[in-house]
Amino acid sequence: MIAVFFASTSRRLAIVISLGFLAAFVSCQKSKTTAASPSPQNRSKIDACSLISSAEVQSIQDSPVKDVKGSDHSDGSFRVAQCLYSAEPFNKSVSVAVTQSDPGSPQARNPKDFWKETFGRYEGEVKEEEGDKEKKQSLEEAEEHEGGQPPKKIEGLGDEAFWTANRMGGALYVLKNNVYIRISVGGPDSEESKLNHCKALAEKALSRL
Repeated sequence: MIAVFFASTSRRLAIVISLGFLAAFVSCQKSKTTAASPSPQNRSKIDACSLISSAEVQSIQDSPVKDVKGSDHSDGSFRVAQCLYSAEPFNKSVSVAVTQSDPGSPQARNPKDFWKETFGRYEGEVKEEEGDKEKKQSLEEAEEHEGGQPPKKIEGLGDEAFWTANRMGGALYVLKNNVYIRISVGGPDSEESKLNHCKALAEKALSRL
């Protein structure tokens, strides 16, 4: 009788221990998943000048790069890192800007939401929110210069992409995950040529995000 009691107790103890190990394993896996997928607010600051090399700009623009200067600023919602590749002649220069959630602010916003608010109207998703007027004005600058010409959607680049053109040049906006980049070029080339140059530059940048 005593032997049966101990055998039964041992089986129950083994089951409890096994369940404990299973729970610990599941918890560990969840922790690993969380660590591998940081929130937009927790990701590190992006250096815009590290996304495209001077040699790549020179090759795509067919103009020597004389200088490269980076800068960044934050407004509590977003952090924008910029890089200017000064070429010769100067109107062949390239500007790259990367917008991400401000890593150091508790009021940081997801750039993906702002993207939808800005470009959603061209997808039939009109979403307006108070504030951000200055940023929207910047993103819609080309549309105003061209008398209301809307941005052109570009397929097969990032999660979503739009091209805007104006008399001075053009700019390509590309969304990837929770970050979007803006690449603008100038010069005497045709709009089609500028778009192709921006697409080639964007592919370089996206591969390093």
